[in-house]
Amino acid sequence: MKIQSIRIKGLIATLLLALFNPSLAQTTQKEKLFLSGTDNENTVTWDFFCTSGRKSGEWTTIEVPSHWEQQGFGEYDYGRDYRTYGKKHIYADETGIYKHNFVVPNSWENKEIFIVFEGSMTDTEVKINGQSAWPIHQGSFYRFRYNISNKVKFGKENELEATVHKVSANASVNHAERYADYWIFGGIFRPVYLEAVPEEFIDRVAVSADADGNFSVDVFPVNLKKKQTLKAEIFDANGKTVQTCQEQASAKDSLVTISCKVDNPLLWTSETPNLYSVKVSLVDGTEQKYELTEKFGFRTIEIRENDGVYVNGTKVKFKGINRHVFWPETGRCVNPSIDLLDVQLMKEMNMNAVRCAHYPPNKSFLEYCDSLGLYVLDELAGWQNAYDTEVGSKLVREMVIRDVNHPSIIFWSNGNEGGTNKELDDDYALYDPSNRPVIHAHHRPGNDYNGIDCNHYENYYSSKKLLEGPLIYMPTEFLHGQDDGGMAAGLGDFWELFWNSKLSAGGFLWVFSDEGLVRTDLNGFVDVNRVNAPDGVVGPHREKEASFYAMREIFSPVKIDLEKLPKDFDGVIPVENRFHFTNLENCSFEWQLVNFTSPHNRGAGHQVMKSGEIESPNIEPVKKGKLQLQLPVDYHNYGALYLTAFDPSGNEIFSWSWKIEGNTKTVEQLVVTDLLAEEKQRRDELRAAGIEEDNILPIEQQQGDVSEESSQVGFYENDDVMVLKASGISVAFNKTDGTIQGIGNDMGLPIPFSNGPVLVSGEAQLTGINHFPSTKSHVVEMTYSGDLKKVTWTMYKSGWLEMNYEYQVEGEQYFTGISFDFPESDVIGAKWLGNGSRHVWKNRLQGGKLDVFERFYNNELPADNSWQYPEFKGYFSDISWIELNTDYGRFTVVANEEDLFVRLFSFYGISGPENYPVQPVGDISFLDGIPPIGTKLAMGISNDTWNLGPAGELNNMEKPVKRTLFFYFGLLN
Repeated sequence: MKIQSIRIKGLIATLLLALFNPSLAQTTQKEKLFLSGTDNENTVTWDFFCTSGRKSGEWTTIEVPSHWEQQGFGEYDYGRDYRTYGKKHIYADETGIYKHNFVVPNSWENKEIFIVFEGSMTDTEVKINGQSAWPIHQGSFYRFRYNISNKVKFGKENELEATVHKVSANASVNHAERYADYWIFGGIFRPVYLEAVPEEFIDRVAVSADADGNFSVDVFPVNLKKKQTLKAEIFDANGKTVQTCQEQASAKDSLVTISCKVDNPLLWTSETPNLYSVKVSLVDGTEQKYELTEKFGFRTIEIRENDGVYVNGTKVKFKGINRHVFWPETGRCVNPSIDLLDVQLMKEMNMNAVRCAHYPPNKSFLEYCDSLGLYVLDELAGWQNAYDTEVGSKLVREMVIRDVNHPSIIFWSNGNEGGTNKELDDDYALYDPSNRPVIHAHHRPGNDYNGIDCNHYENYYSSKKLLEGPLIYMPTEFLHGQDDGGMAAGLGDFWELFWNSKLSAGGFLWVFSDEGLVRTDLNGFVDVNRVNAPDGVVGPHREKEASFYAMREIFSPVKIDLEKLPKDFDGVIPVENRFHFTNLENCSFEWQLVNFTSPHNRGAGHQVMKSGEIESPNIEPVKKGKLQLQLPVDYHNYGALYLTAFDPSGNEIFSWSWKIEGNTKTVEQLVVTDLLAEEKQRRDELRAAGIEEDNILPIEQQQGDVSEESSQVGFYENDDVMVLKASGISVAFNKTDGTIQGIGNDMGLPIPFSNGPVLVSGEAQLTGINHFPSTKSHVVEMTYSGDLKKVTWTMYKSGWLEMNYEYQVEGEQYFTGISFDFPESDVIGAKWLGNGSRHVWKNRLQGGKLDVFERFYNNELPADNSWQYPEFKGYFSDISWIELNTDYGRFTVVANEEDLFVRLFSFYGISGPENYPVQPVGDISFLDGIPPIGTKLAMGISNDTWNLGPAGELNNMEKPVKRTLFFYFGLLN
């Protein structure tokens, strides 16, 4: 990703402008000159020498910023390798030596010049023209700089030499940063640049801006020669000055605090990310000598003991997730577009918070959190081991002074899971005048701090116990998302518990994205270190997993619980406002009446027939009320009702959908009992044209009878089978167990749909078979002993086959319903009307929308290092009809009753020595109960789903289930 020649020419032009333009020499602002590129898509070539591993032992070139492993140098390690391979494992410890020549503009002479590194892994020694800039910097994720004013030559070439040791000489740095559950790298992975400021300048500012309008800014002047004025001008988002204040600074002052008050400021929250800016100037009489500008927000963070976390006096609950800085091709070297994408995806999931795990992120990520609205936990590195105090105190300072003015940051997190050096707890306030709370993100009880218990991976019931008090409970990790487990599975129960508990401050799921690394030593193989890093709700390139959609509904600040439209629906829908600061009158709502694509037609989706806007109700935050839809009087003539909510910025919050009159319309539209005259004529014309050979089965080997069709339903039997036949479609039933033995079709190939129905749980024994004709059909009745009561088959003249069945299984069951066999290898795809588009589990039913979906077969499974979503196989909910497209033709199944789950083929949710959960028998199942899914953390599989909450309990049938399915084994069009 080398900068193209046009970018290099642009850089040279900028440099020449600085060399010869006198106006730049008089600037009162900080000047910046990049020596590296700015991000992973815009790099600069430096000279490079790697001491060991791949491409080592010779001088060559490398792109900066980058990790050298991703440029083909050195060797890879995953942080947990010490645990995987034991104490004898030796981490790759190559050193990278960088050299780069640069020219300092003549106009910078007599200025203070700094070289700044935004991030370098791990120990970094810097030399300018052979002179050491400063002692070696230790710590990877932190901005550091050196004053090199007396080491550079102006208008001439200078040489930068940076020696970067992948493994730190400080054991605590390695234990805090590198003995960790994530990929570890080497190299200068964030930008390197020069800064130039006048001899008298303002080094930095630290803002404190409270919700009551009180404003103060700590200003750090440097090298003042005499008494001067420090002035702070505050601007709103439109650039209007809202307040000005100033203080005098003497030559001895290194810190001056400027204070004033802004009347009725617009406050910053995740829902209302109102930003202001402050320009701080150094003024000598009428001469402005230096200025800098910082964005900030007015807001107040409080921890109220035995109560909760308050923002601007309002109690909030965090809908959060953990996030690593990561991109598959470039590791932790990213760019602002990736940072923006991640914030947008979190907002799309209706989240309001993010934990920066387990180190400070790129500054651009925080800027997007500020402007788009996410609460942030900014974390000092320390994965189960802490920095020593000497190094840690330096890194706390570097982290806080870089990030202090971001209003999105509400907590400083002092390490992770035992990686807390408690001697550093008080250091954060040294550099943060707003005195944000410090927390300890931990995984063992008894490590609470500042009244907040952050204990990781409590189950639903232990969380419920913790929420009895006396501490506030805010897990900084929960519902580990490895494979297809955890994450949104169980989240519905957890979130209702958190929302309704006084002492809950919400929580942070683990984790945002799968950390899949493109290995340059393995021909681009995407490596998640098998069990350690596929933990995300999105894939490495941000592919959306099924939990992504479920979270959108679970975390929706507009909560609607209406499961079905009542028969006397009058347009009123109960609604709860789960915003903290937004009245629903500031949101917008619209309804749509839709009809769905039929299996008779090509394609999928729906057609909007009518639509309208809804008057937004005046419902205050955390209150309940009603939406009133003004629907047309004929609304019941349409297939479904959609309702969509939009936030005050016009972003979709969520879209709900309901069938109108259940599956009645579907059955009426699709299931035909008589062979219609036009259909019979069409079939006769096809026969007259001849039945062509089909490449798979020669015509002489086809099983169907190609003679003229009878106008009645045919029936015949022998000692082994009973056969029903109409319109060229025949179905053979085994007389021993009542299952389908074979399907024939005179107009096509025999379809291998067989060996069903069988119960997926429970026992059944065929006890009797009876059959009889009727005017338009022929009926076969089967009775059973055991849990399957009876099955009645009815073949209509049209070829449609109706199945009525009744069953009840006692006790707890993973699944309930019936199954059939069909060879998975012969499936091409499927199209269905149901609640989709993603597969579900019993404890992850949320997030779907009624529509017609079409999907080609794939074998996408957890832990297979592929992210070709959406998955074809799985449990799918509320199916009205499904059409299977196979090598033997198409067949369609229509459900008369609602709430039918369809299981497609063999799959699993959690990989392990035994994959979980267990599967029903057969290949295609029609179910009333499906299993919940548990969680997995590395090799620790928890399939005790009951402890994830009520939805994780197994299925109990309280009464018999009666269902009707309709089958058509052929083309409907």
